[in-house]
Amino acid sequence: MNTTSTIRPITKNTPSTAFHSHPGYRRMFAPDRLTIGLFLPLRFYEGDMRVLNGQTELVEIIDRHGFAAVWVRDVPLFDPRFGDAGQVFDPFTYLAFLAARTKNVALATGSAIFSLRHPIDLAKASATIDQLSGGRLVLGIASGDRPIEFPAYGLQHGERGERFAQAVAYFRRLMQAGRLAIDSPLGRFENAEFLPQPTTGSIPLIVTGSSGQSLPWIAEHADGWLTYPDATNTPTGPQRLAQKIRAWRDLIPDGGFRPHMTNEWVDLVDDPDHPRTPLQGGYVLRTGRHGLITLLEEWQAAGVNHAALGIQFAQRPAAEVIQELAEDVLPHFPTHQGPPTITASW
Repeated sequence: MNTTSTIRPITKNTPSTAFHSHPGYRRMFAPDRLTIGLFLPLRFYEGDMRVLNGQTELVEIIDRHGFAAVWVRDVPLFDPRFGDAGQVFDPFTYLAFLAARTKNVALATGSAIFSLRHPIDLAKASATIDQLSGGRLVLGIASGDRPIEFPAYGLQHGERGERFAQAVAYFRRLMQAGRLAIDSPLGRFENAEFLPQPTTGSIPLIVTGSSGQSLPWIAEHADGWLTYPDATNTPTGPQRLAQKIRAWRDLIPDGGFRPHMTNEWVDLVDDPDHPRTPLQGGYVLRTGRHGLITLLEEWQAAGVNHAALGIQFAQRPAAEVIQELAEDVLPHFPTHQGPPTITASW
């Protein structure tokens, strides 16, 4: 890496202390406990934007029901060969919109592509949303997995891992108060201040997958880790996931708590006893609520602290699935009562 010492993080706080007063982080994460969030969009985009009609009202319902988080994805270009358009809306603009329509739910990216954008722009958008939402932003970050996007930005796909680490270092330095001097392969300046500052002094950065980094790097630099779940239709998948989580946590330098997250696309059927059945090569899990509860219990035992569920492939109406999750699943995995949203009269 070519990053210089001037952009290394200067805080000594661990996530458990740095985010003690962060409403979004504390709502989602606590040791040995699992909370539930929902991925947007709630319906799969197939060429017609009207599929997103009514989604904001459903997000307001998700907020009122007390889910821990809503997640938005970051997909700048839709590559039909990839098969999934993602969120469609720009994640930062959309989270700012949702911040004005919700009160408590954490607003999470899954994940912002740090290799494609400049860290000043990422930090500006993130700190702005964090302020406007009262400290509810949790920033999942990644190096990107859609090759078509990198030449579109004038970047090399093969260099995304190095650029990701450089962007993380630059971003963290921008989160420091006062006048700064930064000298990085991504840019340099001196004697300038970054505004606005986050509500509680920092924004949690949740690394997704490997993002081109080693496991020791993730253990040292990430405020949390989001990984794919492995198989979800049998207990062996959560068992393998537990081994991965333990290997990561064993490398955390101070031994402090770092949250782990995973996700699954769920087709929740109306038969509560329907067995866990993989669809689309394991990409989607069809199950009744009892099977889902069992899976979430297995994840919790494995060390997972938050489960982000996507329902865009569900056959039932989204409102119906949300209602069942709220009434019959969420009580088993309640959202944490952390510090309240920070109010401001912007």
